[in-house]
Amino acid sequence: MMKEALLDAAEAVLSEQGTQALTLTAVADRAGVSKGGLLYHFPTKEALVRAMVARVIDEFDDLIASYLDSYGDGVPGAYTRAYVEATFEILTGEARAYRRWSAITAAAADPEQAEPLNEAMRRWHGRAPADDPDPGIAMVVRLAAEGLWEVVSRDPGLYGPEQLEALRRRLLGLLER
Repeated sequence: MMKEALLDAAEAVLSEQGTQALTLTAVADRAGVSKGGLLYHFPTKEALVRAMVARVIDEFDDLIASYLDSYGDGVPGAYTRAYVEATFEILTGEARAYRRWSAITAAAADPEQAEPLNEAMRRWHGRAPADDPDPGIAMVVRLAAEGLWEVVSRDPGLYGPEQLEALRRRLLGLLER
């Protein structure tokens, strides 16, 4: 439980103040613990960033899995559908979790820190599920969702809720063909 609170505090510092402000002291202060208490769980800033990266990857994997579970067996293009739905949940959900991702990705700019995220991207985008009726379209749809995520991360007001919903429906519709 304490690790989660420390990660929450680190994400808050990142999203509110940017990567330059992410220091162990700032995170400890935000979490209301001593620096030693933080160091007990995360001995370095790099360890803290690694844990934040791992957490957002796990959360996205869990979202994909929850959508896959909700579909049941035999849904054509289930993985890509789940990927799109999970992406839009992050983009449009109340938490607006894409801001967390943007901040954490920026904090993990070092190649070693970014490798777990790169590996997750290879896994999410490199697979060609057997249930995709058209693997090429599925790949384009996943890449379009990823590109939209990047654009919205940089300019959150560019698309309103109606536009995002229309884009979600359009991407899912492409999988029907």
